[in-house]
Amino acid sequence: MKRIFLVEDDKAIAKNLILLLRSEGFTITHAPTQREALAALARNKFDLALVDISLPDGNGFTVCNEIKETGDIPVIFLTASGDEASVVTGLNIGADDYITKPFRPRELIARIGTALRKSGRPGTDFEIRGLLIDTASGIVKKNGNEVFLSALEYRLLLVFINNPNSIITRTRLLDELWDAAGEFVNDNTLTVYIKRLREKIEEDPSSPQIILTVRGTGYRLGGQYASE
Repeated sequence: MKRIFLVEDDKAIAKNLILLLRSEGFTITHAPTQREALAALARNKFDLALVDISLPDGNGFTVCNEIKETGDIPVIFLTASGDEASVVTGLNIGADDYITKPFRPRELIARIGTALRKSGRPGTDFEIRGLLIDTASGIVKKNGNEVFLSALEYRLLLVFINNPNSIITRTRLLDELWDAAGEFVNDNTLTVYIKRLREKIEEDPSSPQIILTVRGTGYRLGGQYASE
């Protein structure tokens, strides 16, 4: 999965962006200030950065400069509508693109995809036991044949591949599906979705090898990701 670095101080915007980007298969690290952003850059490697120009303790230009000096990953600036001077400054210091607020979610995803392709960092495929998930295109294949998932089934699968070495509790899955569906998802509904997903991606749904049950806790990925 591609790692997106989000530098955004507005809590509501950050929350919505994190949900959107995770639903597209990206792993997200969020920093709300310039200080936290620079600290995160020293500890982590990323594939692309989304950087707000206005930050409470500085600005996105400093963050962009640090990114370009250390890793030279694509940077897309998030800027207020009509702030032409900031856009020009951002592009002059090396930003790869900019998008004005408020923005359309699909446009942002398209711009991220374009920036990743130009940088030679296209979306990464995820493979487990003959199941191939192309998070860039949203295509899922089992032994070479395309598997058609509903939006919530695909979202459920993404939660697992975004957390390949973790046990995912039922509570967390309920929260993830509720956010994606925009409506209440209860425990019985989750059981139904797990069953339907297994029927589509497992060789033998009665003896699952991809989505394993952790009794009394939740689920986790199998294959090389399962604990010994």
